Amino acid sequence: MKRTTPSLQTRMNWLIDAVVFSSGLLAILSGIYFLFLPAGGYQGGRNPMYGVTILFTRHTWDDWHTWTGVAMIAAIVIHFAIHWRWVVTMSKSVVNAILTKGDHLSKGSKFNVAIDVTVAISFLLTAISGIYFLFVPASSGRGTLDPGLIFTRTVWDLIHTWAGVILIGAAIIHFAIHWRWVVKVTSMVISSLRARGNAVERQQLGVSEA
Repeated sequence: MKRTTPSLQTRMNWLIDAVVFSSGLLAILSGIYFLFLPAGGYQGGRNPMYGVTILFTRHTWDDWHTWTGVAMIAAIVIHFAIHWRWVVTMSKSVVNAILTKGDHLSKGSKFNVAIDVTVAISFLLTAISGIYFLFVPASSGRGTLDPGLIFTRTVWDLIHTWAGVILIGAAIIHFAIHWRWVVKVTSMVISSLRARGNAVERQQLGVSEA
């Protein structure tokens, strides 16, 4: 049986997607932590769960959320750059279908495009609001900071929270749509890595015996 070896481009796509998935998963878990254990209201008694420690301290969860979010943003930017031609082609197809009221896209393609658009918009809002919080810390020695850049800090927080929730839902659907590709390519990449490892091991054993 002939072994199928993934191309360099396929392996690169898989690697970038793996970084997006792993960093996104950590960002989601830490985001859920802050969704259910918000920062405000501890002294007023409105948030009795504020002081609860789940696996890590609140500061550690904050660091995880920040830097995994940064990693995910970087990986997704690379992902979009690699698939930019596909994005442009599909965007033109969608625009033409809307303008001509034709049926150039199948229902599956339309649904896939709708999910991709939802992922893109929700990711953009989540990333922009996340960058805002990265460069505008919550407080300083003089108290809470709110420079009022376009929106108030509260509005930015709402945008970040609910755009993130939408992003999670759309990303799960996106992942489910491409599940067969994920399983197929992951199996190919793992098999390829095992084959290389076995070849290196055999080569080393041959050198040792010599």
